[in-house]
Amino acid sequence: MNDWLKSYIKEEQTLVNDCIHSYLSDLHIPKRLKESVLYSVDAGGKRLRPILMKLTCEGFHGNAEKIYPAAIALEMIHTYSLIHDDLPAMDDDDYRRGRLTNHKQFDEATAILAGDALLTNSFHVISSNPFYTAEEKVHLVQKLSKASGMEGMVAGQFLDIESETKNISISEMEHIHHLKTGRLLSYAVEIGSYLAGESEEVIEKIKEFGDCIGLIFQIQDDILDVIGDETIMGKPAGSDVTNDKNTYTSLLGLEGAISRKNYYVQKAKQYLHEVGLIGSKLECLTDYLSDRDL
Repeated sequence: MNDWLKSYIKEEQTLVNDCIHSYLSDLHIPKRLKESVLYSVDAGGKRLRPILMKLTCEGFHGNAEKIYPAAIALEMIHTYSLIHDDLPAMDDDDYRRGRLTNHKQFDEATAILAGDALLTNSFHVISSNPFYTAEEKVHLVQKLSKASGMEGMVAGQFLDIESETKNISISEMEHIHHLKTGRLLSYAVEIGSYLAGESEEVIEKIKEFGDCIGLIFQIQDDILDVIGDETIMGKPAGSDVTNDKNTYTSLLGLEGAISRKNYYVQKAKQYLHEVGLIGSKLECLTDYLSDRDL
């Protein structure tokens, strides 16, 4: 990873964490519920979505400081989804990022409510923020609710669970990942460009870039499940095979998955070229996500 990108990511992770803590500190939350929420907020997330949103806004010469309320709301929804994904009724995971999952550290009911709280209050972050106009608030909430709801992330998670132990095609699996992972990543770059004042044509193309990033991220996850270092990842390698999940490596083999990933890397860069952002920090981030070991 380039030194500047490593430093940038670290700074943004700290800033996003501080912003979430600042927001939560102003709320009157029952002590154990707050502990559960902060346990997952502070679990070492990559903060990829806020970083994508800011880099997009910066790339289009917008006021990047304006992205933070929307970025925090997006990260809160992502964190809620991880808490719920780990539950016994879903993926039934005991560890995430090298630590006990929320329901193991606390209990199922507390974990469910912590997820519910993060989801619900994410919309409060946007709607109560004085930095946005009324029109911007409606736009941001409308797009976020669609990306995270029954036509987006929730639908993807449902289809992912429904597909377990079944034989599905590559196109079916990519549809699942497009919804489950890609929709929130697309939202990040869409809102980054929207807040920078870009045209609908540019926004649609950058959303396609976001979709590619979602697939690159997922394919690399599947590759790391086969060849990743457990001490770096903080979870056992081979867990997808153990859980009988459909993955790029199980359907295409390791070399086929790498080839598929490289195809989407080139496609992502083509979209960046079309909107004038080839050679930008977003291109560097694309390469980083493709080559990451965590």
